[in-house]
Amino acid sequence: MKKKVLFIVNPVSGGKKKDNVPALIKKYLDNNLFEAEFAFSAQVSHARKIAGDAIGVYELIVAVGGDGTVNEVASAIVGTSTALGIIPYGSGNGLSRFLGIPMNVVKAIKTINTYRLVTIDSAQFNGQPFFNMAGMGFDAHISDVFSHGKRRGFYSYFKSSLSEIIKYKSDVYRLEIDGKSYEREAFMLSFANSSQYGNNAHVSPKASVQDGWLDVCVIKPFPLYRFPEMGLRMFMKTADTSKYVEIIKGKHIRVSRSRPGPLHLDGEPRQGGNDAEINILPLSLAVIVGATFLEIS
Repeated sequence: MKKKVLFIVNPVSGGKKKDNVPALIKKYLDNNLFEAEFAFSAQVSHARKIAGDAIGVYELIVAVGGDGTVNEVASAIVGTSTALGIIPYGSGNGLSRFLGIPMNVVKAIKTINTYRLVTIDSAQFNGQPFFNMAGMGFDAHISDVFSHGKRRGFYSYFKSSLSEIIKYKSDVYRLEIDGKSYEREAFMLSFANSSQYGNNAHVSPKASVQDGWLDVCVIKPFPLYRFPEMGLRMFMKTADTSKYVEIIKGKHIRVSRSRPGPLHLDGEPRQGGNDAEINILPLSLAVIVGATFLEIS
């Protein structure tokens, strides 16, 4: 019996047109295995509503878009028997890359045909789900700045980072991680389920989406001239060896900072207060992964 699959397409993610996506899916999806239908999101949170309404009707819901679209769809189906598929169409595609899903659309569709399902961890930031990375500090500030720009893509993100880093001020964070207290001044504070932000920039190279832990990544203030080195370390998967990076594993995390400010969930900017609570939800989401993803047995 064919599996019913719903493709939820975000028409504007990543600044890339997707007019030809349904035709490509119809051409390359294995029609012997799947019965496909399509829906298009119209505004923020619409993909989450569409996915929520589809639970119990479809066995698989595929997010066609970037990290924000993936977050919306996954947020609706986490903790249910409905599985997630991804066709990456965003600027960073952090979770997709970590899961070994090809960035090429046709290859991503063919990955869905393999139906290689694994169950991964998810997390919550003040009760709101995230699946790849959440953060406070400079990356959250840049996500907020980037969201107001007209241009998307890695170059625009990098350009925003260069212009903002000169004037950005670090903050002091008081952390409680599984009952143990820490105080750290941080340029950036990231809560990593996977290893990377996106675009293969790995802040916590040894992170796993199946180990039941979050990696609390404290990026300490560093001299401005070392910014290129810090970026290079992320792309070379050696950020965790820098003296400016501290990684603490945890399941239940409380954070207090000196002032309200931006935060991000899977790259999508939000405004946050002084305090936050972050928790891991082990093995709570079924997702189709690529051939290169190494599953924990």
